[in-house]
Amino acid sequence: MSMPPYCGRFAPSPTGPLHPGSLLAALGSWLLARHAGGRWLVRVEDVDPPRTVPGAVSGQLATLAAFGLTSDGPVVHQSQRDAVYQAALDRLLREGKAFACHCSRSELAAQGGIHHHCVARAERAQPAVRLRVPPGSVVGFDDGLQGRIVQDVHAEVGDFVLRRADGYWAYQLAVVVDDGAQQVTDVVRGADLLDSTPRQILLQQALGLPTPRYLHLPLLLGPDGRKLSKSEAALPVDPARPLPALRRAWAQLGQEPLIGAEGDDVGGWLQQAATSFDPARLPPGDISTLHAAGEAAPFAP
Repeated sequence: MSMPPYCGRFAPSPTGPLHPGSLLAALGSWLLARHAGGRWLVRVEDVDPPRTVPGAVSGQLATLAAFGLTSDGPVVHQSQRDAVYQAALDRLLREGKAFACHCSRSELAAQGGIHHHCVARAERAQPAVRLRVPPGSVVGFDDGLQGRIVQDVHAEVGDFVLRRADGYWAYQLAVVVDDGAQQVTDVVRGADLLDSTPRQILLQQALGLPTPRYLHLPLLLGPDGRKLSKSEAALPVDPARPLPALRRAWAQLGQEPLIGAEGDDVGGWLQQAATSFDPARLPPGDISTLHAAGEAAPFAP
């Protein structure tokens, strides 16, 4: 069977305005999709209401539009997809691949923090639901930038949560169901999610879904060495001045400066960037803002 046409996506969580690290992931995923002649979708991962900041969804979408990064299809909101996630969960429960878990965090912490069997002393009114991860659940995949990744999910993660005890959907279930529903062939995102990928591959296998190709971009680090989104240096990007931020992100992605791409035409700049983009120049390692503030790419090809 031939592979379906390339389909990538950018899926921000509405926990605040878009910052330079988010823009790096958005531009990188957009460029790779355009380089492959494929589609690029935007999905709002608002599956965690306690962390959703009011107004963040509309603000993020408006910022992406100001940067010329608009979805090639309807924007999907995870908060509107409860029935789809419930159907997937019901199937896993029916097939014995998932189970209700009454363990509390403190009970699990006393057992080393990894769930291999239930240790709850009492039943909860609303238990969590976990995927059953038996011994030998070792997952390996070839990341498009980070190379070969292998994880023993049973030993390192254990049975992981699909629906939380507070009733909210876990990220792992929502992202796998949505990638399958949107026929995403290529997941391009930040390297902070690299560790989640083996879990998602196990879940894809349990649901009979295809496994996309993965490419994890380097993280943008603040001067304190932390991921920029968690750093006090994580000022939001300015939608009124998109080109300076786009040029910085372009350099941070290891690309050669664009010749003649001056002025304030965002669409023209993106068109030239899509034509000039070279995936071979992407840097695999994290990027410090101390070295990424300029326009020139500080990386060797």
